[in-house]
Amino acid sequence: MRNAEHLLPPRGATALIVVDFQERLFAAMQADKKDAVLQNTRLLLQLAKTMDLPVLVTEQYPKGLGRTIQPVKEELPQGVELFEKLIFSSWRADGLSGRFRDSGARCGIVIGMESHVCVLGTVIDMLAEDIAVHVPRDAVLSRTRENCETGLDLMNRAGAWISSTETIIFQMLERAGTDAFKTMSKLLK
Repeated sequence: MRNAEHLLPPRGATALIVVDFQERLFAAMQADKKDAVLQNTRLLLQLAKTMDLPVLVTEQYPKGLGRTIQPVKEELPQGVELFEKLIFSSWRADGLSGRFRDSGARCGIVIGMESHVCVLGTVIDMLAEDIAVHVPRDAVLSRTRENCETGLDLMNRAGAWISSTETIIFQMLERAGTDAFKTMSKLLK
């Protein structure tokens, strides 16, 4: 549910969920947005490493859609488990919701593909369990702009916080002058 208490992702209680950044799927995405979304995904993965946030990664039918793309894989924290799935909602992938709960997270930042299918299903399932969800609009993709916007609109109406990568980064950092701020500000230039 969306309330002012969850406007800021809570430090120490937020996990990053990376949905289906896979080879064949990524190749079919909206061409004019792919590079920016990939850059923002890498920034959020750096934030997760810098702030020691749990990272959960899914792959939808990897036999057909390929594995996680190399630029994302390179940024993953060491030892991150990949959850394979056939169901669209990543939240329902075997073991993912349990791993989220075991991490102590109460909030999720959800990024990935496709906005109107797997990202949407994941967000709706998380909201149904009263988990605060943040979706940076510049870190989700669909094959068409219309489908991406439809997914974002539905997530917003369902109660997710729709924002941007930089908004989330600065919300999590909370202040300038810290080591985390110095690390992230170099990457944002």
